[in-house]
Amino acid sequence: MELYNLTSNLEFLLLGLSEDPELQPVLFALFLLIYLLTVLGNVLIILAISCDSHLHSPMYFFLYNLSLSDTGFSSTTIPKMLINLHAHNRTITYAECLTQVSFFFLFGCMDSVLLAVMAYDRWVAICHPLHYQVILNPRLCRYLVVMSFCISLIDSQVHCFMVSQLKFCTNIEIPHFFCDVPELLKLACSDTSINSIVIFLVSIIVGFLPASGIFYSYYKIISSIVRVPSSGGKCKAFSTCGSHLSVVCLFYGTGLGVYLSSSISSSSKESVVTSVMYTMVVPMMNPFIYSLRNKDIKKALQKIFSQIIMLPTYIIP
Repeated sequence: MELYNLTSNLEFLLLGLSEDPELQPVLFALFLLIYLLTVLGNVLIILAISCDSHLHSPMYFFLYNLSLSDTGFSSTTIPKMLINLHAHNRTITYAECLTQVSFFFLFGCMDSVLLAVMAYDRWVAICHPLHYQVILNPRLCRYLVVMSFCISLIDSQVHCFMVSQLKFCTNIEIPHFFCDVPELLKLACSDTSINSIVIFLVSIIVGFLPASGIFYSYYKIISSIVRVPSSGGKCKAFSTCGSHLSVVCLFYGTGLGVYLSSSISSSSKESVVTSVMYTMVVPMMNPFIYSLRNKDIKKALQKIFSQIIMLPTYIIP
């Protein structure tokens, strides 16, 4: 087959979840609801942390940035899919595909590194409570967030560069709802061995290091909690980690599911379904997990809602 070198005119066809025309309105309504809930939930978390001075601490500073990252992560894939479903046009240009790949790995990696940073925050809070404010001072917190962004940016640009080196044939159909890198590697007409090796190594490094940091932090946390004599003290210590641990399990559990489904299963539909969990459900669930399990967030949200309810009484004379 002839290689397609005119990348400016190259277009991909996103097959999505289903080609059934009767199912398209249902999928559009479902994913629109998921996206609205994701944006609303994360925006409320951001507003709650910004408006309540009691939440101006390292833990909530990292949660603030995680909510920003989750919003960006969902906005990378869902809006384009909604546009395609509404317009009955499943095409995506080469430039849009590269942009999607870049932002997908930027925000995906950002989530992973921030979860590791938040695990370190919990370790310091539980194992070194008297030095918590000294160790996690505002300067270090800003540095950790900037470092997370820089690592994520490097990861995204490596993936974007490797994809840009691929040569494709005409009439390319991607059995996915976004430009998934493993699917692009399968569809490339050129040799992808070097691209695959580099992407695999970068993914292993970027995925393994944050996961190792989380594992080590919780190893130290559990070792410290075990030495607490009272059962009440143990429960209180564990409760401060409950929300974070739930989000970590959800994020890495679905991420592992995506990797296994694409590596082991020959069916692209299974990979698409697990990707929906990873790219849509996880960012939507994070705000609910933190708001339902955190009393401070609950109080801040109740304060915001009460102010919104009282607003008409100040406007109407």
